[in-house]
Amino acid sequence: MDKQGKDTIVKYDPRMGPNKTFDGTIRWYSPLEEPFQVAGLAWFHEEKKYRRLPTVPSKPISEAVDHIADHTAGGQIRFQCNSSSLSIRVKLKDKADMVHMPATGQCGVDCYISSTDRFLPLYYVNTTKYDIALSEYECTLFSNWEPTMRNIVLNLPLYQGVKEIWIGLDEGTEILHPPGYVSNKKIIVYGTSVTQGGCACRPGMAYTNILSRRIPLEFINLGFSGNGKGEPEVAEIISQIKDPACLVLDYEGNSGAIEQFRKTLPEFIRIYREVHPTIPILVVSRFPYSSEKLFSRTSRLQKERKEFEQSLVNKLREKGDLNIYFFDGSKSLGGEDFYECTVDGTHPTDLGFLRIANAFEPVLKTLLL
Repeated sequence: MDKQGKDTIVKYDPRMGPNKTFDGTIRWYSPLEEPFQVAGLAWFHEEKKYRRLPTVPSKPISEAVDHIADHTAGGQIRFQCNSSSLSIRVKLKDKADMVHMPATGQCGVDCYISSTDRFLPLYYVNTTKYDIALSEYECTLFSNWEPTMRNIVLNLPLYQGVKEIWIGLDEGTEILHPPGYVSNKKIIVYGTSVTQGGCACRPGMAYTNILSRRIPLEFINLGFSGNGKGEPEVAEIISQIKDPACLVLDYEGNSGAIEQFRKTLPEFIRIYREVHPTIPILVVSRFPYSSEKLFSRTSRLQKERKEFEQSLVNKLREKGDLNIYFFDGSKSLGGEDFYECTVDGTHPTDLGFLRIANAFEPVLKTLLL
């Protein structure tokens, strides 16, 4: 029974309970130290903080964006080791509290491995399952495996901040740097709650994380749930990220009234172009909400926004910017059954994120590889 004396499903199915902790000898390592690599957090190397924007931004940002920047969506810990076990100890900034997103996605860490030193392919192993009443937890992701060298990628929580995280490995484990990317270029994705990963069941299923397992470049996830509004201050901060491979603008869903969108999108592009005149920019129209299957007015509004985005890109190309592109996201959830891909009519399930990644992959590979 739980603390209130009620029966829980764990009584009948122990697999529905939290991960057990490893009963062997563990040595705990900080990802702040070599040879671990923290990827996906553009300012980590300067600040050593699990945060997606600078602690003190060069331009003022809203309270909401500042708060959500602490969520570690897209953050990854990468390394190689020959440990027969892997445990995670996490100190979160707060507890799980979302009504339609699993704690494993909001606050969990999941693990992918490959059996050699190759960057790809990576295969899913396990996710931290813990008592969601806690803001600190320890979980074992695997144990009693053969002690052979493996490439390991840990995906950090999508909708929660991380104060501290520790990696538990066998005593005497050999730890190596992770396999390198094909270059130091970064794919930067700016957008909404969907970009951030709401409402994936675990971190590895956010579409930027799925794509990071298919394209050997670092992905920077700058989705700000409900607050990807295209502010010029945010554009200036994003333009400070070094070595961009491309910028994906996927914020239509938070753009506000069409009149506001007509102001923010050209200005966002202008600001970025002042710093990066030739970096590919991909402007993405959003996927349809379930209500658009039923209400023609909602569908008309989406069509108007899409036509504006496409027209803007065409005008900029006519003026000589041949490195800006438009991507029609209206089919990224699939065909007639697109409405089956969300948890609430708006935010994707894992099926939805997989379809979004499938739609993006060939476009990004054409632009970059």
